[in-house]
Amino acid sequence: MAFLEAQHIVKKYANHLALDDVNISIPENSIFGLLGPNGAGKTTFIRIINQITGPDEGTILFNGQPLQSKHISQIGYLPEERGLYKKMKVGEQALYLAQLKGMSRFDALKKLKYWFEKFEISAWWDKKVEELSKGMQQKIQFIVTILHQPSLLILDEPFSGFDPINTKQIKEEILNLKKEGATIIFSTHNMGSVEELCDHITLINKGKSILSGEVSEIRREYRDNPALLEYSNASIPIESLLPPQYTVHEKSQTNGFSMLRIDMPKDAPLNELIQLVSSHCQIHSCSEILPGMDEVFIRVVNQNR
Repeated sequence: MAFLEAQHIVKKYANHLALDDVNISIPENSIFGLLGPNGAGKTTFIRIINQITGPDEGTILFNGQPLQSKHISQIGYLPEERGLYKKMKVGEQALYLAQLKGMSRFDALKKLKYWFEKFEISAWWDKKVEELSKGMQQKIQFIVTILHQPSLLILDEPFSGFDPINTKQIKEEILNLKKEGATIIFSTHNMGSVEELCDHITLINKGKSILSGEVSEIRREYRDNPALLEYSNASIPIESLLPPQYTVHEKSQTNGFSMLRIDMPKDAPLNELIQLVSSHCQIHSCSEILPGMDEVFIRVVNQNR
């Protein structure tokens, strides 16, 4: 079931067509990657979901209903450009923003105490925002975004300003939020994070949706069919066993094993490679190599220039 569905969305600014008949379906209780180059239309789409602006044409369905102002309380939005007041105290500001989302002061204080202790930032409660590092400010904004337990979270470059330790912590929290039932839109240029976190993606370019689907299926669809063969005790060179349509690109050795990277014909199954070589060596592993999402991103965007 689609938790959020965009149907034929069009948005124009003067002579610029920001979104051109965009259709996006975001499954419930998933982490959905909203991808695209700079200027592709991602921010415009996010602004429409947050009702900062409206589409010129098309419909947004929120949990099966046309998107309305009442749904704002169910949305949490972490923008790429952070919006904390620099001169305001951290705790005071977090409490104020939580109450803007409809939380009572009592509930907000209780939950803020929990999150500040969990992130080990309680000592910063009475500090001004301008006294905090960029990463610390990011933690505060992340807390404020998720505090009211929204059913839809929109995270735009959520790891900006974080070191690897804090990035790992926030990734774990994002996965926990999904386990607890949240649907998450994740917008980023970091394709490694997309592979690690996202179930589905849509890639937008020049205002159009040019690629959608499950991350695993997309990577499989765009593979060139390379395989990695790890073996030992070869009676003859493995390369000599392969037909001309098989191409060996890399050969290496590690821990006494030989490894070959082999490009197979497009539709050839791994079993075919195994059958060709198995009687002449001891196979330790044989696996297909899928392209990274960064490779898919570049290829698809270049194809749609």
